[in-house]
Amino acid sequence: EQKGCRRGERRLGSQLGHVDSMGPPPSNDTVIPTLLTLFTTVWPAATPAWSGLPDPCAVEGPAYYAFELVTTKNIPGTGFALATAEVSLPIASPFSVALTADGSYEYDLKVTLARMNAPRQGHLVAWVTTREIDRVVRMSTLDDDLQASGSVSWNKFIVVVTLESSDDPDQTMWTGPIVFRGASRSGMMHTMVGHGPLQQENCAAYGYGN
Repeated sequence: EQKGCRRGERRLGSQLGHVDSMGPPPSNDTVIPTLLTLFTTVWPAATPAWSGLPDPCAVEGPAYYAFELVTTKNIPGTGFALATAEVSLPIASPFSVALTADGSYEYDLKVTLARMNAPRQGHLVAWVTTREIDRVVRMSTLDDDLQASGSVSWNKFIVVVTLESSDDPDQTMWTGPIVFRGASRSGMMHTMVGHGPLQQENCAAYGYGN
């Protein structure tokens, strides 16, 4: 019985790669495959705890980063139109934020119009400007789906959609009538200077719909 136990121990020891005094030590070609087989059998690959959950990087941002563009009703057919500007982080950035060369935060900006038809004459063009309108950047002409995309690197800004007579990508300032305008959410934190503390400021003049 003791000899049988001894033979069983030697057999188990050879499978685990132990040195046996009754024979030569096994080579690495035998030990490594044996250990890999043992580990994969005893400890199978565990399923991550977050398996089945949505990818957190694919979740869209909250509605706070979108703001309404208010119609001026200067163009027929825009009285009941809806317009929004969505702010998001650049997809091409591998980090949670994107910076410009001067260290400013950079955001992607998307303008969308709905419940209206494209004008028969002229081109709808989206612009982004500072609140003082001392710096103006042309985003792009709205496409057939009434959408335009661009970028902005200002903390507080205003989005303007105008009707231009020509589609000139080198145009630096709008010349046509303003169709929609709206201010970024960050611009809602404006000063009370200029009117009394109990006087209501006309925020619609700055592009806030509500």
